[in-house]
Amino acid sequence: MTTSDDEQAIRRLVDDWMAASKARDAEKVLSLMADDVLFTVPGQQPFGKNAFRATSEAMKGAEMEGTAEILELEICGDRAWLRNFIEVTLTPPGGAAVRRSGYTLSILRKEPDGRWVLFRDANLVS
Repeated sequence: MTTSDDEQAIRRLVDDWMAASKARDAEKVLSLMADDVLFTVPGQQPFGKNAFRATSEAMKGAEMEGTAEILELEICGDRAWLRNFIEVTLTPPGGAAVRRSGYTLSILRKEPDGRWVLFRDANLVS
């Protein structure tokens, strides 16, 4: 895969993540992250894939709309980093919509099979 192919694959990963999130397809979102993924968010201890799965299951029935705009992307061998601006609106069943926006800084890893996956994520969406 050339750098251009890698960049396209990473941009597709971001698009697939947002589409799967909107569709509430937790299994698809989970498939886009490394087993040893680590999320860092304000006010919480860093957490991994199992905690992400539990949060996704707790939000079943919620509707989600959102966008992710890649502001920077750099590929360094089998690692890449990207800075996103994300806007999300979550509407729980029977509840009021909650709108959040902010920046993320993500590190991706290229797996031996050539797939790019989310490896580390610092999410400042509030």
